Amino acid sequence: MKTTLALVAMIAVVLVYTSTSVCSQTVESMPPVVVKTVPESGAKVVSPGEFEIKVTFSKEMSDGSWSWSTAWQDSTPKSISKPKYEADRKTCVMKVKLEPGKTYAYWLNSSNFKNFKDKEGHSAVPYLLIFKTKGG
Repeated sequence: MKTTLALVAMIAVVLVYTSTSVCSQTVESMPPVVVKTVPESGAKVVSPGEFEIKVTFSKEMSDGSWSWSTAWQDSTPKSISKPKYEADRKTCVMKVKLEPGKTYAYWLNSSNFKNFKDKEGHSAVPYLLIFKTKGG
């Protein structure tokens, strides 16, 4: 009987702990994630020339804080302007110059660079943006 009561008590504690942990997670308490990019990651027909890369996050982000990291040597296009957030504070925009027939990639945050952060200071989950331009 004591063993059964102890087992029931342990199961009750586990259920309460599990339900409390799951219920306490909210969008606000979790790190931001990339929800959209322009161009879309994996695109293979992006037009060369001047282009605005846009990255939209799930939450409002801290202004002046970003990590557009190279995926490999020479994986990023030439920047024409500094990154900036649009009025929604979720979409970061950077104007670049794209060459024809080239594959480009950025890590938006990485294991070493974590400066894309929401207003609460949570670093965004790393995301690989990779695309190829037409021509060449």
